[in-house]
Amino acid sequence: EEVPLDFHRLQNELQSVYDSGLRSLAIVLMHSYLHAQHEEAVAEIARNIGFEHVSLSSQVMQMSRIVPRGYTACADAYLTPCIKRYIQSFATGFKDNLKDVNVLFMQSDGGLTPMETFVGSRAIVSGPAGGVVGYALTAYDHETQQPVIGFDMGGTSTDVSRFGGVYEHVFETVIGGIMIQAPQMDIQTVASGGGSRCFFRSGRFVVGPDSVGSAPGPVCYRKNGHLAITDANLVTGRIIAEDFPNIFGPNFDEPLDVDASHKAFEELTKEINDYLQHTRGDSFQSLTKYEVALGFIRVANEAMCRPIRSLTQAKGHNISSHILACFGGAGGQHACSIARSLGMARIHVSKYSGILSGVTHQELAYGLAAADVVHEEQQPCAEIYSETSDASLWKSFQQLTKKAVHVLQQQGFTSKNIVVEIFLNMRYHKTDFAMMICPSQLSRVKPEEVLQGSSKIFLFRDAFEDRYRREFSYTISDRDIIVDDIRVRATGLTCHPNIIHATGREGPLQPRKFHPVVFDDAKPASTPIFNFEDMHLGDQVSGPAIICANTSTILVEPDCTANLLSSGDLEIVIGEGKPREITTDLDVIHLSVFQHRFMTIAEQMGRALQHTAISTNIKERLDFSCAIFSPDGNLVANAPHIPVHLGAMSEAVRYQIAHVNNLQPGDVLVSNHPAAGGSHLPDITVITPVFRHGVPEPLFWVASRGHHADIGGITPGSMPPNSHRLMEEGAAIKSFKLVCNGEFQEEGITALLLEPAKYPGSSGSRNLMECIADLRAQVAANARGITLMNELLDEHGTDVVVAYMNHIQENAELSVRHLLKQMAKENNTNVLECVDYLDDGTPICLKVTIDQGKGSAHFDFSGTGCQVFGNLNTPRAVVFSGIIYCLRCMVGHDIPLNQGCLSPVTTEIPYGSVLWPDDDAAVVGGNVLTSQRICDVVLKAFRACADSSGCMNNLTFGNEKLGYYETIGGGSGAGPDWHGRSGVHTHMTNTRITDPEVLERRYPVVVEAFHLRSNSGGSGEFRGGDGLVRQLRFLAPLKVSILSERRSFAPQGILGGHNGERGRNLLIRKGERYINLGAKASVDVSVGDRLRIETPGGGGYGLPNCD
Repeated sequence: EEVPLDFHRLQNELQSVYDSGLRSLAIVLMHSYLHAQHEEAVAEIARNIGFEHVSLSSQVMQMSRIVPRGYTACADAYLTPCIKRYIQSFATGFKDNLKDVNVLFMQSDGGLTPMETFVGSRAIVSGPAGGVVGYALTAYDHETQQPVIGFDMGGTSTDVSRFGGVYEHVFETVIGGIMIQAPQMDIQTVASGGGSRCFFRSGRFVVGPDSVGSAPGPVCYRKNGHLAITDANLVTGRIIAEDFPNIFGPNFDEPLDVDASHKAFEELTKEINDYLQHTRGDSFQSLTKYEVALGFIRVANEAMCRPIRSLTQAKGHNISSHILACFGGAGGQHACSIARSLGMARIHVSKYSGILSGVTHQELAYGLAAADVVHEEQQPCAEIYSETSDASLWKSFQQLTKKAVHVLQQQGFTSKNIVVEIFLNMRYHKTDFAMMICPSQLSRVKPEEVLQGSSKIFLFRDAFEDRYRREFSYTISDRDIIVDDIRVRATGLTCHPNIIHATGREGPLQPRKFHPVVFDDAKPASTPIFNFEDMHLGDQVSGPAIICANTSTILVEPDCTANLLSSGDLEIVIGEGKPREITTDLDVIHLSVFQHRFMTIAEQMGRALQHTAISTNIKERLDFSCAIFSPDGNLVANAPHIPVHLGAMSEAVRYQIAHVNNLQPGDVLVSNHPAAGGSHLPDITVITPVFRHGVPEPLFWVASRGHHADIGGITPGSMPPNSHRLMEEGAAIKSFKLVCNGEFQEEGITALLLEPAKYPGSSGSRNLMECIADLRAQVAANARGITLMNELLDEHGTDVVVAYMNHIQENAELSVRHLLKQMAKENNTNVLECVDYLDDGTPICLKVTIDQGKGSAHFDFSGTGCQVFGNLNTPRAVVFSGIIYCLRCMVGHDIPLNQGCLSPVTTEIPYGSVLWPDDDAAVVGGNVLTSQRICDVVLKAFRACADSSGCMNNLTFGNEKLGYYETIGGGSGAGPDWHGRSGVHTHMTNTRITDPEVLERRYPVVVEAFHLRSNSGGSGEFRGGDGLVRQLRFLAPLKVSILSERRSFAPQGILGGHNGERGRNLLIRKGERYINLGAKASVDVSVGDRLRIETPGGGGYGLPNCD
């Protein structure tokens, strides 16, 4: 029964909020993007109480998905009052407070808006957006239509973007951990800029993500700062110190301190050489300070290449076909190296490059001056795209166009200076990935073409399918297309700033001086310095050289040539250059570079899998992992996907190496059996051997593991809470050639997925076509990884790449050995022990014996309970996942996550125990529940932190027509200097949960409650995080299954910290009859029944304070 909004109670609660001192309010209600009246009613009450600012989610962004819409409304309520205060202060400095003056502000979407309508949620990346507008106008040639990559390198970070003739917008992005739902330029940011700190950690060069900021800043700023990339550029001569004003030091009146940067690098170089001598003995070659500084620059460059590869390759674009548009204060020092690494032939440097995206001194940024004024109108739709919807969609376009044009006309634009773009936000039915589509024929057209022309809705299908096919390599022909939103973007065209064309000169260009600069040979070389303003049309500068502009310094590397264009901008042509000689011997600089390259490949495999899969589990919940493996099957690089997959995937690859012979190029294997390195049956691993010409055995392996929605078994979703044998959990595959000699074996895999139907009470895969489609996507993701790995092999040679696969594992091993020595010292013992219990009383016992001299450890699980007649049995491979994850966490800083983490570790796991059951044991709960207890036991033994919620709280429901699966977070355990986080996934999983509006729209349920479970975290000096309360009401008869833990034994505190609250699962029958389901149950529910899940809190750390 629906309950009406209680306005009297709401007014009292809002009054309490107001009385506490808050004056700005965000309002977000479920489905308000369609039905805004309740939000508007609440806003009226708030304004009557006296709130000075109220942000309504239905007005801030009228789109589906309450979580990002709510975040955006909160960000708007926080930022807009600040912006309004600034604008008011700004206006008071002018006559009549700028009355009747049209003042425009840049928005995140690259358009200008009057200051009266400028709001916080549309301003967050307005500066970088101005840069995109600037380089789009200066670097893009409409005749050649060669696409451009924007490279905006500043002090703390680098922004990259792409322009191919049309501004590329996104409507949902994460900024500073906050999910923002608003139209923005598609700009990716990496924490690598001039102010990024330089570290040497465990044998690796590390740049960022920490930044020195402007205070204290780099060492050269004279404020007791830290070594940063700016210092590296200064030491290598890429920055001319005397060109900077005397604004440094505590009184802001001193020059850059060159000597301090040199001294700091000399000290770091000594530290690095001491480390190398200690680890390699007399065979090591000492580094110079110039080699060290160059090393950090190379690592920073590779870090900045990663988002560029993501922005292009991951979307089907060829990087080498782009121009690199370089701007930002630090971009010019790195552009040649970046372009060469990415295979790009040309760089464009605007004469305004230092100010394209911001204001520098008295100069207005060119990007801001060149932007147009925009106004958008948008409304939700939720219609099926079809012939019957044609008229209504076009009518909506006409209504929105009329509104948007009217707003611009009120600002003084005439119809001839207005163009419009019309969009449909489209997605396939049963997917959550929507695309904002505007056919090229309807991009920037005159308003009359929409207002008076005939309907052109038919153009949208082809545009949608073409873009979907380009990004995801396929279309879903048998699915309806849903239109979520209708959007119109009206643009008032402004006059672009005049471009002063360059003129010729008589006589050659002369350098103003020579300056020592360090290039790849790590030796200072006298290099000519030119002034940008001295260059004339036809002037050519051959590298090595430096060109100094008023707001930036541009490094022209050897074998590169800079030419001045008629526009007055600079073009740098990249030559082939002298390839850096990289041998198989370990080089600590190249170690970090190769780590970035391997991780980039694994990440791009993940993006390819997400894009080409069609299931909710993979595409939207992101329940998958991708990785690269060495020739012997050891993990080399695993993108930061699902922790429970980490160690287990290498076990799966090694099983195939040991048991499958006569593999040929074009073969692909598939496996999910726990005895073959699987985690649980829904997690299917696709493994591809990689061959090179002339080599008979695989050089390396790539693999992807994804959670499939249904692979058969006794319950929908293949996550039965009451299974006793493996065959009840679905199809079990030890090894099968999914692709044989390039041919996908659909008939064979279909038979395997339907095989469980032959067992009593079981079914084959209930969603066979989706399962096969996702397997094809995994094959495609592996193929993407192979292509990128082959490019790396072509670039550096097989021997070098394989050698660095081993070097990276050895480096991770060193980090873990150091950790183990440190842990033995801190705990004042070489023996660490812990015992914990599953809810059925089964003990998980661990004894860790550390050899402090070697930095090795023996993990002994003897005493652990025997295999159970249930599904809490855990595949042995998952135990390794838990160990590698915990060790990686305890290291405390970023290290390569690979097989090297386990090299210092030996294990003893009793066969026949719950941690190594026989081949026929049920394991579905072991992967998602016992795995969490393994992490608690390991971390508690090392006294690293208290227990977390210890459970993924697995919920499935469905019938013969539908199935749904989710995992619900809880509280994390507190640690030595931190409080536990509330309402999060911990340890072995980090999947998303479906947005409540999407869930209610797609399934017959109502989300009645989803909030933190107050005070469920254990108290202590540091408090454990709170769990969650999730309550669903069912609108149809369904089979509901819950698979959970920590309902009997509470998450434990540590060192005096109190326990977290146990979880509870309640079925509330119609008529308010409560039934405790226990930790694991499968029940039939009727219309009106409710399920309430209260998840555990985390344990506390340390004795609680008396107060």
